Amino acid sequence: MQNEPALQRQLSRFAKVEPRETAAVVAAFCLFFFVLGSYFAVRPVRETVATLLGRDRVADLWLYTALFAILIVPLYGWLIARFRRSILLPWVYGVVAVILGVIGFNIQMDESNLRVGTFFYVWISVLNLMLVSVFWSFLLEMFSAEQTKRLFGFIAAGGTFGALVGPLIARLLVDSIGNSGVLYVGSVGFLGAIVCQRILIGIWNRERSERMAETPDGSAVASDAGLGGNPFAGIFIVLRSPYLLGIASFVVLLSAVNTFLYFEQLRIVTETFEDTTRRTEVFATIDFIVQSLTIFSQLFLTGRIASKLGVRTLLTFVPVLMVIGFLLLSIFNVFGMIAALLVLRRWGEYAFIRPGREMLWGSLDTESKYKAKSFIDVPVYRAADYVGAQAKTALDAVGTSPSGAALIGAVLGVLWVGNGWLLGRKHDDASGEKNKT
Repeated sequence: MQNEPALQRQLSRFAKVEPRETAAVVAAFCLFFFVLGSYFAVRPVRETVATLLGRDRVADLWLYTALFAILIVPLYGWLIARFRRSILLPWVYGVVAVILGVIGFNIQMDESNLRVGTFFYVWISVLNLMLVSVFWSFLLEMFSAEQTKRLFGFIAAGGTFGALVGPLIARLLVDSIGNSGVLYVGSVGFLGAIVCQRILIGIWNRERSERMAETPDGSAVASDAGLGGNPFAGIFIVLRSPYLLGIASFVVLLSAVNTFLYFEQLRIVTETFEDTTRRTEVFATIDFIVQSLTIFSQLFLTGRIASKLGVRTLLTFVPVLMVIGFLLLSIFNVFGMIAALLVLRRWGEYAFIRPGREMLWGSLDTESKYKAKSFIDVPVYRAADYVGAQAKTALDAVGTSPSGAALIGAVLGVLWVGNGWLLGRKHDDASGEKNKT
């Protein structure tokens, strides 16, 4: 307790953290560090597995990834409907730790096993979206809409820090422990996530008990019991809500812009650098720049922008710059321009767009935060990836020029700007009205 004021003073440099929020914010920061750190530690193994599977097989797996993403949502909906979140969420990380250990053992026995490699590639591609969605769903239940604006930027920096440390650990250890050993390290990391989740749940339960004691009608405090309802309820909740359809549209447009940029990146980098080692160095440099910019922005900018300028600014700042970037790319179709756009897009998404997207859910009910959110975050996102990839392939097949593809990206960006502005304005207006009452 003696260290808490000093810790709170340190946190106040990065975000407006109140003393009573310090323990929860630190636990959430560490939890996201372990979740993304463990994932990014094992992701290089996924890319190595992809080289063993071959490019054609990996291209086919995009479809299976989308289908698996669709199937996992009703399973998660069934679990969240029947089990207490304080029990279920640590178990999610525990199951992930066990599966990583089993895959690591099989790879240790036979690294060329295509069945194990195929399962691992698809599973980990869906897992990263699901884990992030589950993490933010719980935080949205724990923190109020006002708190999300102040705190989510700093908490997101925990994940970014993990994204920096995870690959570094893999790089330093893979020569001595092999790819299977890296998977074991990832498994241990998710055990660390369980510890952080249990601490966070303990804080949440204590705060809920205090609110129940202060509230005349204790039933007004959210229950930890299973949410009940239909496992497919998330789909119907989204379809019935114009606001949630707007969020789904935002995710689809985000994916479409990313997909167009991704394939243009592959083309230009392939044409510019013949040496594959040089290509890897370029991608690594871009990754380092993106993560460095992101963690700085999340610590010092995201929360302040959301509090002073609103969520609409977080959601539209980057899309506007992407429109301008695509227009410039249609004129200057060179590596330097695509590299700048890659850095801008990924930095902006991690530092501003993703925290802003999560803030949109702050005022919604608990069922929407878990069931509808997981539906949008996982199958909608992955299905949009697949459709976008097929659309880009079709445009290339009919002879669309690189400049033409960039102009199409600019049009998608304009739609993205409009969608983000409307969503952000609705959220900010609702938050303003709530603060007045």
